[in-house]
Amino acid sequence: MISFFNTEMRTQSKIPPTPLTKGGKTDSRKTIFWIVGEKSADQHSAKVIEALNQSLPTLQHIGIGGPLMQKQGLLPLFPFEKFLIIGFFEVLKHLPFIMKVEKSIKKYFETNKPDLVILCDYPGLNLRIAKIAHRLGLKVFYFICPQFWAWKKHRVLQLKNYCVHLACILPFEKEILDEFEIPATYVGHPVIEEIEYKLDKNSFAEKFHLDVNKKWIGFFPGSRDGECKKLLPIYLNTINAFPTVRENFQFLISKANSVSNELFDKCETDSGQTYLIDGYNFEMMKYCDFLIVKSGTSTIETAFVGTPFIIVYKVNYLSYILARMMIKVKFIGMPNIIFDRLVIPELLQNDVNPENIINKILFYMDDELEYQKMLKDFKDLENILGKNIASKATSELIKKIIM
Repeated sequence: MISFFNTEMRTQSKIPPTPLTKGGKTDSRKTIFWIVGEKSADQHSAKVIEALNQSLPTLQHIGIGGPLMQKQGLLPLFPFEKFLIIGFFEVLKHLPFIMKVEKSIKKYFETNKPDLVILCDYPGLNLRIAKIAHRLGLKVFYFICPQFWAWKKHRVLQLKNYCVHLACILPFEKEILDEFEIPATYVGHPVIEEIEYKLDKNSFAEKFHLDVNKKWIGFFPGSRDGECKKLLPIYLNTINAFPTVRENFQFLISKANSVSNELFDKCETDSGQTYLIDGYNFEMMKYCDFLIVKSGTSTIETAFVGTPFIIVYKVNYLSYILARMMIKVKFIGMPNIIFDRLVIPELLQNDVNPENIINKILFYMDDELEYQKMLKDFKDLENILGKNIASKATSELIKKIIM
């Protein structure tokens, strides 16, 4: 589903200026201002900064970004740890704060004039910032362009008016942008370079005390506290309600490092076969026999890893109704959107319940033909996405614009 601008940042009273030389003039090094507001986007953008650092180590990176970007040298202007919220209704509660952030960024642009503004997804705020930057004569580059094809058509024209170039991570996006004569490049999907495994299956099993002779069912509740609060109780009830064959299964629950530890304190079930996996997401995706995955970037990751799964999505009811009124795509899972057909089953809102989840798990675990059919579709998806290295291709585009 569409990710809306994240709104729980704690603003500072004053945005610090770009570093100055002793003479009082702005440092002669070129500056890139970033706005990134999600965990996955932080990871994608950090790879781009890392690539830029290798060839242009004097570049200054400043703005809004997470811990991975900061590790690569980004100077953060706002805290990132509470930057995560999704849904229309949830966003409305934080609009006054977002407006303050927007005003602060505008003031920074007027004072410091960065050489390039890079916006990453996050359209609710970023498209307004793109307009401000453009009016001030700043160059705007969009990395991971907004999902304009999913809802408001006028956003395509905003991109054309405000941006010098767009980096697309889905092949069909460039095709649409070409029709509007908007400069765009398909750089490849970031997951192609980001998926890596630190442990083989036996080492993974040993670390988390798992039995390799049993079937592993994995549950991904998301990387935001709000998502976990909605999905984790349903996941635990699903495990508890699993039929008597469950002695042949072990149940793994993923915990992202961006969510509160307290939410997972009660990850115990009556089955006695539940294991909390803190980190090691890609190992869990690869070595499980079947997965239940929250809608988002993880659906592309899981499909690329190649383990059959179902997609679940549950948000505030009002947010869901508003989204359905505005969004025109037929599916919520990105693999399904790419294929334009239901490759992976989707359970939404009240359909996300133990009975439905169990039925889906057992259906695919008992039907080898359906299981293999999904695996074949995943191979086709890999071919569609291609082999481009997104961080390298994107960094080359940025260098051409900024130099």
